[in-house]
Amino acid sequence: MGDEADVRKVLAEARGRGLVARGLARSYGDAAQNAGGHVLDMTGADRVLDVDLAAAEVEVEAGISLDRLMNLFVPLGMFVPVTPGTRYVTVGGAIAADIHGKNHHVAGSFAQHVRWLDLLTADGQVRRVGPAQDPALGADADPDLFWATAGGMGLTGVILRARVRMKPIESSQTLVDTDRTPDLDSLLALLTESDHLYDYSVAWIDCVAKGARMGRSVLTRGRFARRDELPARKQADPLRYSQAVKLSVPDVFPPGLLNLATVSAFNELWYRKAPARKRDQLQSIPTFFHPLDSVGAWNRIYGPRGFVQYQVTVPFGHEETVRRLLERISGSGHASFLAVLKRFGEGNPGMLSYPSPGWTLALDIPVVRGLAALLDELDELVVDVGGRTYLAKDSRVRPEVFERMYPRLEDFRAVRARVDPDGLFTSDLARRLHL
Repeated sequence: MGDEADVRKVLAEARGRGLVARGLARSYGDAAQNAGGHVLDMTGADRVLDVDLAAAEVEVEAGISLDRLMNLFVPLGMFVPVTPGTRYVTVGGAIAADIHGKNHHVAGSFAQHVRWLDLLTADGQVRRVGPAQDPALGADADPDLFWATAGGMGLTGVILRARVRMKPIESSQTLVDTDRTPDLDSLLALLTESDHLYDYSVAWIDCVAKGARMGRSVLTRGRFARRDELPARKQADPLRYSQAVKLSVPDVFPPGLLNLATVSAFNELWYRKAPARKRDQLQSIPTFFHPLDSVGAWNRIYGPRGFVQYQVTVPFGHEETVRRLLERISGSGHASFLAVLKRFGEGNPGMLSYPSPGWTLALDIPVVRGLAALLDELDELVVDVGGRTYLAKDSRVRPEVFERMYPRLEDFRAVRARVDPDGLFTSDLARRLHL
């Protein structure tokens, strides 16, 4: 879509199966799918409308990507406040999924850096809403609608524009510390003791290793380097930023290539090649934040059956459940090629916002027989201790389990009924989970 008039035109036509807005389609499930209905491509609405360099704020249309924001503003000394593992996410999608990154433990999720957003609702009105009552927004800031939209997966309306607080930086380089931990206990202890010292933190975790090696990990943590911390050759142009796809995966991988044997071999190599302990390694933004973006069509390595992304959070105090999850996965014969563990900080008022205090584990698991039953079993372990799954990555959680995961679900439903009583904004995910 190109502008607000285009969106209004589609809105007027979208009855029956309704519509949902879509950004760059990086959700792993059915959040931006709407079988038999309308799907609104927002990527054409990608203008920068205002920039305040002193306040480090930008006003942008919802279809602009984090990739474009980085290309435009890193050279000016501003980084996006939160980024997931890919930069190919729109601002509208970042709000609708309330994305998180390696800095959640200190910076929260994306919506916490949004001053306001403009939302086109089912009645054709454009409402400027914010996270709290704000005289600058007038009497209609409607924080409840803001926090239903943040993490609401596009079900309250179409996000048109937003004003976002950026992160000031002195350079485009990060200083990264690496620690190799031999087991789950040592990883959790290291994160608990010292994660507060770092702006960004993530652990690659071996989900195949068993016994004494179970949960062995490579932990990388860092922050942006100051200009005076750069080598002399880089200080002349400290904010230089570039990124490129270095290679592309051919579409030739057969089913079953990523199996227990091949993933075990890869994990052994990946763990052994990492330094046991390394400090202050300079890494670029693409290398530290978005390594998979440098590999085009990386998902093809999973073959024609594809994979399931499974991400859950387990609250602090239930570390034994994290152990049980890993034990069940490593003993199941299902191999996760890519697995990461992070430490979440405090949540926010978002009614369906995913992050909450605890340990978040994300897995990419090839689709093979028996996987659905395994994931259902893992869901029960998670929900029994008050954990939850991430809607932006979900494609299969059962609605009765989902109901137990989000205590503010009824609040979300009430706001949605208020602004969209006929359910104009909907999706396959909404129907599957009875939202």
